[in-house]
Amino acid sequence: MERELFEKILNSLIEGIIVVDSDETIAFINDEALNILGIDGEEAVGAPVRETIPNTRLHIVLKSGEAELNRIQYLKEKTIVTSRFPIVNSNGLVHAAMAVFRDITNVEKMAEEVINHKEMEGLLTSIIDSTHDAISVADEKGKIVLVNKAYTRITGMSPDYVIGKMATVDIAEGSSLHLEVARTRKPIYNARLKVGPNKKEVLVNVTPLFVKGSFKGSVGVIHDISEIERLARELEDTKRLLRYMKAKYTFDDIAGSSKLMQVAIDQARKVSTTKATVLLNGQSGTGKELFAHAIHHSSDRRDASFISVNCAALPETLLESELFGYVEGAFTGARRGGKKGLLQEANGGTVFLDEVAKMSLSVQSKFLKFLQDKEIKPVGGNETVKLDVRVIAATNVSLEKLVAAGDFLPDLYYRLNVVPIVIPSLRERPEDIPEIARLVVMRLNQEYGRMVAGIDPAVLTLFKKHDWPGNVRELENIIGRAMISMELEEKTIMPSHIKGVIERPEKHGELPVGSLAVLMEDYEKEIISEALERNDWNKTKTSNELGISIRSLYYKLEKYGIADNHTDLMI
Repeated sequence: MERELFEKILNSLIEGIIVVDSDETIAFINDEALNILGIDGEEAVGAPVRETIPNTRLHIVLKSGEAELNRIQYLKEKTIVTSRFPIVNSNGLVHAAMAVFRDITNVEKMAEEVINHKEMEGLLTSIIDSTHDAISVADEKGKIVLVNKAYTRITGMSPDYVIGKMATVDIAEGSSLHLEVARTRKPIYNARLKVGPNKKEVLVNVTPLFVKGSFKGSVGVIHDISEIERLARELEDTKRLLRYMKAKYTFDDIAGSSKLMQVAIDQARKVSTTKATVLLNGQSGTGKELFAHAIHHSSDRRDASFISVNCAALPETLLESELFGYVEGAFTGARRGGKKGLLQEANGGTVFLDEVAKMSLSVQSKFLKFLQDKEIKPVGGNETVKLDVRVIAATNVSLEKLVAAGDFLPDLYYRLNVVPIVIPSLRERPEDIPEIARLVVMRLNQEYGRMVAGIDPAVLTLFKKHDWPGNVRELENIIGRAMISMELEEKTIMPSHIKGVIERPEKHGELPVGSLAVLMEDYEKEIISEALERNDWNKTKTSNELGISIRSLYYKLEKYGIADNHTDLMI
C-alpha cells in the first residue's frame, strides 16, 4: 500500500524521475519521464538503462558516486535539464542512482523570444535615439512610456522624470496633444506649443497607435522651431546674398523727428515718385537699406521686384555673373541653360546696390554701360537684353575720394549721384534716440517674448551721451542684450542692465554734477572723487554740490575706500 501511494506521488510530479539499480537496469520510471522520453513503461522497467535512454549518464553516477546537477541534455527535438544523484545504502555503498529532469524546450523558446525581443527593443531604442527630433510615446491613458535623447535636449527633462507621468508634465503653454489624441483617436499635425522650464517653442505632430484595431497610445514627434528657423535662415543666406523680391519697409517704419532726419525723409519721399537714380550716403548702421525699401514701396514700382545686392559680399567674378547673368558654357561650373542675372529679374522694379564702393573697376565699367544704354549682355553671351530697372545705390565711404584716388569711375559716380541723400548718424541726432529705442523695445518684445514696458530716463541720458559708432544697429544690439539680461518680472531697462555694455562718454572738462539719482552707480566713486578735488576736499561743499547729506558722503567715502589726504575746512 505504501509503495502504491509512493508511486502515485511520484507520478503526479511535473518532473521526470528514473531510478536504476546496481545492475544498471531501470527499477522505476514515472509517467512524466515516459512522456518526455516517449517510451513504453512496461518495456522500460527492467531494461538496461543505456539501451533504453539515449545519452544517459546514470551508469557513470553509479560508478563514481558523485552527483551531477542541472545538466542540459538534448533528446531529438527536446531539451531537458537533469540532475543525477547516487543512492547510498545503510553501509554507505552506492546501490542505485536516480535522475530528476524536466522538459525545458518551451522555456528555451520563450527565452530566445525574450532575448530577441530585448535585442529588437535595443535596436529600436538606438534608432529612436539617433533621430534629431524629439520623440515621446504615451499609453492609452496618456502616460509617458518612452522618450528619446533628443526629447531631453529639447525639453530639458530626463526620462526618469517624465516616464510614468501624465503627458501634461512637459507642457509650459498649451494643452497635451497626447491626451487629445487619446480622446479623439485622430492625429494632430503642426501644433505649436511651448515645452519645458524654458518654454521652448516647438512644432508637434502626434499620431495614434493601433494594434489589431485597438488603440494602444500615441507617438509625438517634437520639432525644435528655433532649429527650423536657424536652418531657414541659413537657406535664405545662400539665396543670392540678401536678395529680397518685395520691399518690406515703408517711410512709416523710419523713426526720427529731428531736423536732419526729416530732411533726409523728405528728399526720399520726393524722389520716390520719379525714376531717378538715388545715392544713399551714410555710416554703417544708419538705415540705408530701410530708406531703399521705403523709396521702392512709395514708387509706382511697388508691385514689382525689389532686389538687394551686397557688393562687398561677392567676389568680382561672382558679382558680375550674379548681376548680369550668364549663358550656358560661359565658364566652368555654369548651370545648364544659363541663368538670369539679378538686373534682369529686377526688370520693371528696383535694384538696391549696397556698399557700391566695393564694386571692382571691371564690374563698374559694365554697370556704367547698363546705366547708359539700359541694356545688358549676359556673361559669355552675344545678345543684349533691354531692361527697365530703377537703381538705388548706397555707400558708407566717400565716393568722391575714391574717384580722386582712381578707385571709382567718375562717369559711374555721376550716373549714381543724380539724387544724393545723406542719412545722418545717430550721434548727429540724439533727440531721436528715445523714439528709436521705444520702437526697438516693442520689436524685441515680440522677438524675445518679453514684456518690457520702457527705458529708465537715466539710461536714455547715457544713450544720448554715447558716441554710437555703430549707429542704430549698435543701439538695437545694446537694448537687446539688456533685455536678455533682465529678469522676467522686470519691466524697465535700468542702468544696471547696461552696466559695462557701453563706454562712458569722453569727458569734456568737468564731470556732470547734480543729484546722484541721475548718475550711474558705476561712476559714483569717480564723481565723488572729482567733486572732492574741485572743492579742495571740503566735505560740506562737496555734499552740497552732490545734493546729499554729509553723513551719506562719509558713508560713501568709507564704502569706496576714498582716502582723505586733506584737512577739512568746515565752513
